[in-house]
Amino acid sequence: MTQYESVPNFSEGRDATKVAAIADAARTVPGVRVLDVESNADHNRSVISLVGEGEPLLEALFRMMRVAVTSIDLRTHVGEHPRMGAVDVVPFIPIGDATIEGAIRLSEQLGERVARELHVPVYLYAQSARVPERADLAVVRRGQFEGIRDTIGTDPAKRPDFGAPQVHPSAGVVAIGARPVLIAYNIYLATPDVAIAKRIAKAVRARDGGLPEVKALGFEIKERNQAQVSMNLTDFHTTPIPRVVEAVRAEAAKAGIRTVESEIVGLVPDDALLDAAESYLQLTHFDRRQILERRFADAPEAPGRSLASATLTEFARRLSERTPTPGGGSASAAAAAMGVALGEMVLRFSQPKDANDPILDAAIAEMATARDRLLAGVDEDTEAFEALRSARKALKVAPSEPSALNAHRDAVRRATEVPLATARLSHGSSERLAALRPKVRASIASDLTTAIALLEAGRIGALANVAINIPDLEGAGVDVGPIRAEARSLGML
Repeated sequence: MTQYESVPNFSEGRDATKVAAIADAARTVPGVRVLDVESNADHNRSVISLVGEGEPLLEALFRMMRVAVTSIDLRTHVGEHPRMGAVDVVPFIPIGDATIEGAIRLSEQLGERVARELHVPVYLYAQSARVPERADLAVVRRGQFEGIRDTIGTDPAKRPDFGAPQVHPSAGVVAIGARPVLIAYNIYLATPDVAIAKRIAKAVRARDGGLPEVKALGFEIKERNQAQVSMNLTDFHTTPIPRVVEAVRAEAAKAGIRTVESEIVGLVPDDALLDAAESYLQLTHFDRRQILERRFADAPEAPGRSLASATLTEFARRLSERTPTPGGGSASAAAAAMGVALGEMVLRFSQPKDANDPILDAAIAEMATARDRLLAGVDEDTEAFEALRSARKALKVAPSEPSALNAHRDAVRRATEVPLATARLSHGSSERLAALRPKVRASIASDLTTAIALLEAGRIGALANVAINIPDLEGAGVDVGPIRAEARSLGML
């Protein structure tokens, strides 16, 4: 799965309703996740981090931009941060096996669509730039909204890559491009003097002979009565955060002041913070594989690791793999376990405020017991099927060996009994919850319906597994009459 991150910047950081509407537009696209929303009132700017595959991400960004273009008016916009558009900048950042070439293609596709449908001129910047000077966002943004508005039609250097040479009346223009991971990093000074912050910014930024891959500006943050050195670290491997901190501290000391604190805006790679930890702790021979969480994540999965204790994401991933286990039996037990758990919640909320209902008390206890048994069934079904696979292989090698025949018979029996137990618990719990519907609060009746539906899914799936194993069990010489009778009473066709 090839994914990209994007961190579009919007020229709105004071109206939470507008920012929420922009973020919500991305959440309507399946496969796209909004990871973070950061707003700053002084800058009057918001940064929203989201991730997804190429086409869904492109669609989510377009929907966000459409909301922003209709709700943000740069003609009345005031903020500390330079801006040229309602949507100021939209970067595409490759993640994992995604490539910068793929990010460039996405930026071009989005740029063409934005100019055509939203009538906002687009400048391609960073590694998407078609004009070398536009690799630097500061060059693209030079003059800001008002300056670009006044020169875009006459200055060839301001001609956009997409769209007519005329700014959108209220939404201005936008820069769209592909770039590597960038860290937005701010340091606050123990002074409100913005002139000092601007001098420090000039001293540390790359374009004025400072630190490589560092962009910096000085701002006054009125709500804190402090000046701020606001930076973009465009390659934290070249210039790590500790080096930036020390440089700013040194420049601040020259002015007779100190730094107060710092902040990261949006998301940050963990390697960038580990660089800082290694520098501060003076770790000279530290291997990042010594980090517990990394070693745990990288370790091969133990064969006996519990499915029931896995995260939902991990369980779903393992279900999706082209492997025999986990399969339908484990999924059925998991669905039923969620059903009884949801049923427990419904019954707990339905208890009277003054005194517990003994009928509900008894039912809650039953649901808790069923939940534990069904969760155990998630792993038991996988173990039973793996044992059956092993028994089948042994039987192929020695088809007349008594021990192989007995092992195969026992394995088939176990592979039938486990899903039958799931079906039994699912059916009983479903009927119990349905009978208690009159006691359930009307406001959570939909949760009860969902609980029963999950239990029904568990019952149907488990019975399908029983049905598929009965012929093998019968062939192994087992009397399947009682099993077949119980399965039919639970609804097996």
